[in-house]
Amino acid sequence: MGKFDGQHFAILGAGRSGLGAARLARLHGAKATIFDEGDPAKIKTAEFPSVLGDSAKSLFVRPGEYDLAIISPGLDAGWPLPKKFTDAGVPLTGEMEFGFSLTDMPMVGITGTNGKSTCTELVAALFNGAGRRSIPCGNHGLALSELVAGGEHYDVLSLEISSFQLETISTLRTKVAVWLNFAPDHLDRYPDVEAYYKAKARIFENQTPDDYAVIRAGENVGQIKAKRVTFSSETDADFTCRGGKFFHAQQQIGDAARVKLRGRHNMENILAALAAGWLMGLSFDGMMRTLESYEAPRHRCELVLVLRDREYINDSKATNLHALESCIRSQDRPIVLIAGGKEKGLNYTPLRQTIPGRVHAMVLIGEIAQSLERGFGDLVTCRRAADMNEAVRVATELSRAGDAIVLSPGTSSFDMYTGYAQRGDVFCAAARALV
Repeated sequence: MGKFDGQHFAILGAGRSGLGAARLARLHGAKATIFDEGDPAKIKTAEFPSVLGDSAKSLFVRPGEYDLAIISPGLDAGWPLPKKFTDAGVPLTGEMEFGFSLTDMPMVGITGTNGKSTCTELVAALFNGAGRRSIPCGNHGLALSELVAGGEHYDVLSLEISSFQLETISTLRTKVAVWLNFAPDHLDRYPDVEAYYKAKARIFENQTPDDYAVIRAGENVGQIKAKRVTFSSETDADFTCRGGKFFHAQQQIGDAARVKLRGRHNMENILAALAAGWLMGLSFDGMMRTLESYEAPRHRCELVLVLRDREYINDSKATNLHALESCIRSQDRPIVLIAGGKEKGLNYTPLRQTIPGRVHAMVLIGEIAQSLERGFGDLVTCRRAADMNEAVRVATELSRAGDAIVLSPGTSSFDMYTGYAQRGDVFCAAARALV
């Protein structure tokens, strides 16, 4: 007998999260129907009944027709499609919450405006290096429902959790919850910064005094029940990086020169991962051995090539101002910056404090190219480009020997690309075509 025998679940969203939730629901006995307002020609839901495109837009939901609606993180619960179900009295839960409710695997949860994917990968690598089977999942890698439906067992899950996923939790709780940082983002989804912050802070909501919160020193997360452990590369904390060495309290635990990741932001990702691993029983010696062989993930300050004493760096994953600023501050060469993309309603004025002395030219792309030119044209040379190939060519023309030509857009990619990965791949191809 399945837990949900005889029940009918509505799966809202036909992407990876939605399909994972549908498979998990079916595995436990429920009938699953997928709803998505997107183009039916681009959606593959053949294994499930589905209502797509205009049919989803004109849908009428009768009270009692569905037992549960499971929403994908890309959909806002206040949008028309989810509201049709909630207005009909159908309980709504998130895909990640649904997956969490059907597994007892231990988890480290990671959130933050920037660095989530890198830290999530690092945490999984530390456990795997210690012989404890782990996998990055959630907002990065496999959706949690997809992973649980697959039936594989892991000793610890390294769970990246976005604000969108935290909006719809009710019981989700991780033994260790990591808060990397906070900066304004997603103002195309949230009415204001406070709403975004409140969604993020829900990662601590269900923790108890037996749990741990790993928090960047100086970050305000409000009142929480979990024990706090802090990290920072800039100030005193439980885990610090100073003088090129990693410390826990006053104990030196490793040498930053021996790891391949570079930049202050990556030192903080490492410190947070070390703290999480230590709290879950890993040894410092073992974790440092793993870190010394760890390769950086793609699209995050990724060195693509060096050509005529110019470094080409792919930081396409910088989809907000804070990530862009972190990238600029982490470089040790003068920068020609390729920036721009989707209009997300962000305020780029703070970047005026970061650019002088670091960036000497900007090449601007996407929907916000013109507004960025208005905002920074008085500080540095600014040129607009119609596409990435032109941007790389113009940036190379503006560069000097010893420069870094950096794609760090500072916003999302959906005005031109399917996501940051495609944008980064196009940049890499354009750079390599110069050889």
